Amino acid sequence: MRVLLIEDEQGIAKPLAKILEKNGLPTDSVYDGLSGYIQAQKEIYDVIILDLMLPEMDGIEVLKRIRNADIHTPVLVLTAKDTLDDKIYGLEIGADDYMSKPFYPTEVVARVRALARRKDNRIHDIDQLSFEDIALDCVNATIVVAGKPESLTAKESHILELLMKNAGNVISKDHLLDSVWGVDSEATENTVEIYIHYLRKKLENSERAKIVTSRGLGYSLRSL
Repeated sequence: MRVLLIEDEQGIAKPLAKILEKNGLPTDSVYDGLSGYIQAQKEIYDVIILDLMLPEMDGIEVLKRIRNADIHTPVLVLTAKDTLDDKIYGLEIGADDYMSKPFYPTEVVARVRALARRKDNRIHDIDQLSFEDIALDCVNATIVVAGKPESLTAKESHILELLMKNAGNVISKDHLLDSVWGVDSEATENTVEIYIHYLRKKLENSERAKIVTSRGLGYSLRSL
């Protein structure tokens, strides 16, 4: 679970991010619309909190571009504009929920959790993934490799899930770092290499698939 907060008023953004974190919702904050749009394209977030009055690119434009890019992450709009027409317009162009300023941070937390649950209900049909002779249970972090069960750590499971969903395509170390550890993490490319080593050990019984290194680019799960 990870939240992207796009809010230029740091007096609002920083306390809100702390409250979200305190409530078990890891949050990355950016302070202008263009940076927010670039960050949203990474598609590593479960919910986006978006202010409308932003520098560089306003929130309406950010929202339009997110949806035009076929990014379906739930968006909670925060705005000083509270007329019915403003709310209707925001919902029509792709917002999932709408809150007017000032707001109670605890209500934001509740709205974010509700949006995340809504998203989970849409995607839980992919709790089980398979590729060649590897089967992954994403919920319980377990795999079966050539008929042999094996347990994974949460991060190993997340990495393998990304590789399986993108089988045959190279996933960069930067993308793995952002997706698995978060953009504010102190984890390094060496950390990714260590976890890929762990995964390779757990997949070594596979006769039909392996993790391939593309030097300077990243990793991919491929058929043998």
